Amino acid sequence: MSDAPPAPASNTASDDAARPRRAIRSFVLRAGRMGSGQVRALQQLGPKFVLPYQAVHQDWDALFGRQAPRVLEVGFGMGQATAQIAAARPDLDFIGVEVHEPGVGALLREIGDRGLNNLRIVQHDAVEVLQQMVAPGSLAGAHIFFPDPWHKKRHHKRRLIQPLFVELLASRLAPGAWLHCATDWADYAQQMLEVLSDCPAIENTAPDFAPRPELRPLTKFEVRGLKLGHGVWDLLFHRPR
Repeated sequence: MSDAPPAPASNTASDDAARPRRAIRSFVLRAGRMGSGQVRALQQLGPKFVLPYQAVHQDWDALFGRQAPRVLEVGFGMGQATAQIAAARPDLDFIGVEVHEPGVGALLREIGDRGLNNLRIVQHDAVEVLQQMVAPGSLAGAHIFFPDPWHKKRHHKRRLIQPLFVELLASRLAPGAWLHCATDWADYAQQMLEVLSDCPAIENTAPDFAPRPELRPLTKFEVRGLKLGHGVWDLLFHRPR
């Protein structure tokens, strides 16, 4: 007979409760085709413009080589609008957060073609970037343009604009900073308006939806949708001084 003590009885309910729950992701990592120009941009420009994720507040002055107001964009897609905005506002520094490598490569190519030096990229989950890399009250602005609408009702819980995320993002805004969101899905626009309006740290600059600010360029996709009669809704909030 073995001298080993008997194994403890398994308590399935308590074991399940003790396991950490996996956070709901607002994105899905999809395989994407990388063009030769994107691959070359990653190799040549990535070491300078793509910052590694680090669980510590960053010295952005050192990383950009200057002091300037900073704007963070969550999910820049293929980066054309991001590059246009950065080119139009050389007085601002931009931090683009995106998980998809083809988009990172595409924006790096734009950086090279346009000679931009006021852009840096973090290829990581935006929640962790905001929590760990960005100090509270340090951003002059934040952009979220056309986030994944997760249009099926059972997937709405995956939408990025949720109360806890907005609370986190608002805490990183400096007094007077702006939060600019845009979507082309009517029900998501309404949800955004409700969630943003319920956050006590920020205020709407319009009665409900705002006219498109000149800083946000029209994308080819948006122009095509407008010609087909599709709507686009901008929301422009700010943190009071």
